[in-house]
Amino acid sequence: MKGVYNVTKIKVDVRDAVAKDREAIKRIVVAAYSQYEAVMSPDRWAEYKASIIESVDKEGPQARIVAEVNGEIVGSVLLFTSSATAYGRPELKIDSPIIRLLGVAPEARGLGVATELIKESIRRSLALGASTLHLHTSDLMASAIKLYEKLGFERAMDKEMYNGDVLVKCYKLQLQKTALLSS
Repeated sequence: MKGVYNVTKIKVDVRDAVAKDREAIKRIVVAAYSQYEAVMSPDRWAEYKASIIESVDKEGPQARIVAEVNGEIVGSVLLFTSSATAYGRPELKIDSPIIRLLGVAPEARGLGVATELIKESIRRSLALGASTLHLHTSDLMASAIKLYEKLGFERAMDKEMYNGDVLVKCYKLQLQKTALLSS
């Protein structure tokens, strides 16, 4: 990201990603998740990083959404229609939208980029006729959990899973109850 931004004057634009955005998305998502490298074993980090990169190109998302500031991509998110398409896990029985790989360039954090990406995911989920929006995360991502809870997401323990020995927590947002789109 070029330059330093004054938060009060920032306009975050969201749009559908296009094929030429893929490399920028990979860079941003890897940079966003790299903060976890220090707390993972080298093998686990290499596996996780490869999974992140693969997910950017993998077929299955209903939408690939990017956020831009001053015409530069600074964040992205993938929107899936179910746990079957998001994770290949139909047994979770999530038949409503799920967001995955929400990532914001480290230099753009605090500008409201993640919130704008979530708002766009809400709009698209409502357009699909959904009543809930889900996401999965782990305790490793404490700052993200804090944001999700602030935005009104609540735990959905019945939709959680394990990745090895790591509990992957599920959060859901009741779309008809959220005030996010009015802000």
